[in-house]
Amino acid sequence: LVFDAAPHRLSGVVIGTLLNHRAALQALGAAVDEAPYKGAPKAPVLYVKPRNTLACDGDPVCQPADAEALEIGAALGIVVGRTACNVSPQRALEHVAGYTVVNDVSVPHASFYRPSVRFKARDGFCPIGPRVVARDAIADPDTLRVRVEVDGECVHDTSTAGMIRPVAQLIADVTEFMTLSPGDILMLGVAASAPRVRAGQCVTVEIEGIGRLSNRIVAEREGLA
Repeated sequence: LVFDAAPHRLSGVVIGTLLNHRAALQALGAAVDEAPYKGAPKAPVLYVKPRNTLACDGDPVCQPADAEALEIGAALGIVVGRTACNVSPQRALEHVAGYTVVNDVSVPHASFYRPSVRFKARDGFCPIGPRVVARDAIADPDTLRVRVEVDGECVHDTSTAGMIRPVAQLIADVTEFMTLSPGDILMLGVAASAPRVRAGQCVTVEIEGIGRLSNRIVAEREGLA
C-alpha cells in the first residue's frame, strides 16, 4: 500500500487517539479527576479527522485569523490493511498494512476529553505522508524516534515509547467496540508538550524509519484556494 494519490482519495477514515501518552496524561494533574469525568479514561478516547482536514506533504496549513498559534501533534499513523474486529493484541499487527507520518494539527484548547470540532477539524489540519512503509519493514513500531523541527531547528524530540496503549494493544482495545477497515488510519497518539507554531514557519515531522512530512504555516488571509 503506497500513497499513489492525494490523501483525500484514501479509502478510509483517519482516527485520532487522545491521552494515550503517559506523560501527557500525567501533565494534566488533578484535572483528570474532576467532574464530569472523575478519573483517567478506561478505554481509548477517539476522535475523527474528516476529509476536509487531509493534506499532503508540502501543502500549506492555514492558521485561522482567530487562533494565536497552532499546536503540532506528531503521530505515528497505523494504516489498516485487513478488516479488524475484536482482535487480540497477539494478532493485531496482522491487520496492519504499514505506517505513515501524521501531523495532527489543532487550535490549542483546554477541553482534553471532547475537543471541539472547530479546534481539530479545520481545512488542512491533518497532513499525512509522504509514504506508507510496509509493516514488515518496521521491526518495532513502539520504539521509533519522533522529532518535530520548526524552520530546521528541533523543538520536540520523543518516541513512540511511553504510550499507555502500544500499537497492538491500541488496535485490540479499539476493535472491541468498532471495526477498523482497510484504508483506515489510526493515530497512536501525541506525546506531551506538543510544540506550537505560527504563520510563516515551516514544520517538519520526522518518524524514524517512516519519513519526513513538511508543511508551511500560512496566515488565513493567504488562504489555500
